[in-house]
Amino acid sequence: MSPASGSVARPAASAENETISLSDAEALLHRALVSHGVRDESALSVAKALVAAEAEGQAGHGFSRLADYIAQARSGKVKADAVPKLISKEPGAILVDAGNGFAYPALDLAIAHGIAAAKNSGCASISVTRSHHCGALSVQVQKIAEAGCVGIMVANAPAAIAPWGAKVPVFGTNPIAFAVPRLGAEPLVIDLSLSRVARGKVMHAKKSGTTIPHGWALDKDGVPTTDPEAALEGTMVPIGEAKGTALALMVEILAATFTGAQSSREASSFFSAEGPPPGTGQFLLALRPHDIDAFRARLERLISVIDVLDGARLPGERRKAALAAARAHGLQVPKHYLDQARALASDNG
Repeated sequence: MSPASGSVARPAASAENETISLSDAEALLHRALVSHGVRDESALSVAKALVAAEAEGQAGHGFSRLADYIAQARSGKVKADAVPKLISKEPGAILVDAGNGFAYPALDLAIAHGIAAAKNSGCASISVTRSHHCGALSVQVQKIAEAGCVGIMVANAPAAIAPWGAKVPVFGTNPIAFAVPRLGAEPLVIDLSLSRVARGKVMHAKKSGTTIPHGWALDKDGVPTTDPEAALEGTMVPIGEAKGTALALMVEILAATFTGAQSSREASSFFSAEGPPPGTGQFLLALRPHDIDAFRARLERLISVIDVLDGARLPGERRKAALAAARAHGLQVPKHYLDQARALASDNG
């Protein structure tokens, strides 16, 4: 397995891409959002989350989301001036109402209280309700791991996966993420969608005018398709077949039923500016190890077993390499997304 440290190669340049620093990218997206009525604090939180997702290679949760977010803020589908509200901070149980605003500022508030509760009592459940698209879950659980806790997160999304054997979508792609603090290294972060790929990648393909690989999705008749538009009208293929849909049900119960959020079937699209707010939910756990030093040492012993296996790759290594490259050399962003962001930043609605 490749070592986590070492020199970072500059990404290959492309005539269709443009390089921008992380700080300049955050400032640009922040200006674009504020220019269209998004509350300043929320705009900064959204900008940081989108850039973080782009930096770790999750383009479907990065710059490609900006125009959709702004269109939804302007239509009122996302409440641009929403201020997340702490509903409950009972020992070990945090509940935040996003107020049908953006998910990111609500998650900032919830995670801050959740970490404090876990540090005090050892464990905290963290719920966010009446929320919106929450992007790359890895970005959120890493915050918990950096605070010395184990972080777990699930989120529901508009219906895109059918129960096994059916054709009608009931579950979202309902991602799961996990992060743990390491000894002398960045946290181990695992982030996966319960569809074979995140639905945002299909939307990214549609916007880019490209096809999608066979095996990602089915059309509305349940037939495999490489057409992203047909895929968005149909269903996503789950990981692990029936096991994937069982996991999607578990996530649905935690992220929607437990938090009081809209179910995936009730949630409106994250991509369209029409319709009511999606009102989806996120659920997280923050767990403080009893002895953090012993935990980290045991974790490193486990990782060392994987590390010496020929051909083995620790989950999240590509993400770490992408982050290192972005920090060292800036982001390689499709030029049309940067041009779009600049136009939105100079447009006062």
